Amino acid sequence: MKYSFPKLLETLAGGKGLALATIVEAEGSTPQITGASAIFSVAGLEAGTVGGGLLEARAEAIAGEALRDRKARLITIRLDADPADLEGAICGGSARVLIDPGVGGERAVFERALDGFRKRRPGVLASLIVPGQEDFVSVERRFLEALSWDANTFAGFGPDILATALEDGRPRLVKSEGRLIFLEPVRPLPRLIIAGAGHVGRAVARLGSLLDWSVTVIDDRPEFANAENVSEADEIVVGDIGESVRRIEDSTENYFVIVTRGHKKDAEALRAAIGRPAAYVGMIGSRRKIEIMHCEFLESGWATAEAWAEVHAPIGVEIGSKTVEEIAVSIAAELVLVRSGRKERGGT
Repeated sequence: MKYSFPKLLETLAGGKGLALATIVEAEGSTPQITGASAIFSVAGLEAGTVGGGLLEARAEAIAGEALRDRKARLITIRLDADPADLEGAICGGSARVLIDPGVGGERAVFERALDGFRKRRPGVLASLIVPGQEDFVSVERRFLEALSWDANTFAGFGPDILATALEDGRPRLVKSEGRLIFLEPVRPLPRLIIAGAGHVGRAVARLGSLLDWSVTVIDDRPEFANAENVSEADEIVVGDIGESVRRIEDSTENYFVIVTRGHKKDAEALRAAIGRPAAYVGMIGSRRKIEIMHCEFLESGWATAEAWAEVHAPIGVEIGSKTVEEIAVSIAAELVLVRSGRKERGGT
């Protein structure tokens, strides 16, 4: 989402003369899902995507019209064409797309939503859509922080609907009394904590940033743990590795990657992470090293067998990696598998 929703919010909060196109409902096979958004200026696409191809081309054309007449539209784009038509779309589905050229007047709303991302305050970006004549609609937006919901939060839509949207994390279109409200959950990005700012840690930080994690890098060497060396990190901690890992706030959205410069530092980081609430704990090392550490942890009482079984070690997906970059790719692939719910410890 760094490349998408937060980036979209940054663009919307800072720009003028923009039209926002959002898929608010999708049926059948479509190139993008509900919630996918693209920002257009008179020059064309500025950020995001609603799927490319014919769908995006149509959205861009209508966004151009909307920027000229300043009227929002809610349109349906069908994606069924004769397979012989090489320029057509043959997905077979349809998408309802909200195209709003009035987002420049709601920059404060997007700034609040972006601030929610940055300060880890969850909420919902709510867009009230009131149909008019033909495809024209009026749009009003608010960012509703979870901590301040009440019984009549926004246009009569109560906190139960907002809570459901926030809990499952999926954008949804809710219909009531001739009005529509589109709810987009704004939840903090999962946190990737990398113990070790060496070559592998730096490469993992780069990929983690691209793949929508909030990246924290920890090392006790300031010559490695600095913004020049790990420019993609959102946070850099210089200090004792074990103690710094221990100070990380518990969360089931934490992903710990342990890639320090040696066995001793790896063990310190793992002792600080193992058994805590986390989505993922992984440690680099050979199978021989992992087995030695396994015995050491159990014999010393630093971990139970159950806690150790949750550790991804050796870390990463087996792809025959040899270079630093390949190792980082294997680690990133495992992180994505776990995040998507497709991998449990010990298999896929």
